[in-house]
Amino acid sequence: MYCSACGVALAPGLSYCNYCGAKSPGAKGDAVSKSPEVRPETLVGAMVFTFVFGLGAITLLMGMLKAVLRLEGGLILAFAMICFLTMLSLEAVFIRLLFRRRRDAEQGSNRAEFKRQATTELDEAAVRALPDSVPSVTEHTTRTFEPIYTEGKSK
Repeated sequence: MYCSACGVALAPGLSYCNYCGAKSPGAKGDAVSKSPEVRPETLVGAMVFTFVFGLGAITLLMGMLKAVLRLEGGLILAFAMICFLTMLSLEAVFIRLLFRRRRDAEQGSNRAEFKRQATTELDEAAVRALPDSVPSVTEHTTRTFEPIYTEGKSK
């Protein structure tokens, strides 16, 4: 196997090139790692499931508290309010994750554009800073050693 960066032959099992330090394409630790971020479709699905399941669970809880435990209305409403606030806080976490993902994506595109602009500006500045080319010192020295042929005047 050869290094894709510098072309030097690589020994089997190496994960980095000994010559240039580039990562070997056939390294053993190349398993694709999953992104820790959650996809937006998954977040929206979790939000809908939490809302529907939460309302059903709260309704069932209120019915069980009234029928089985025979609690009064104020205590049932207190339990229902605690469950509802818990469900709303979970929904708020999902919404925060969804908006943070969108904001990170926008900032990432802004960073990429900023890097591109900064690089372009630096390249232009570097071109302007280069001095004019200077003739080589050896150009004039080699010309002096060329033989000069003259025609002899025989008259």
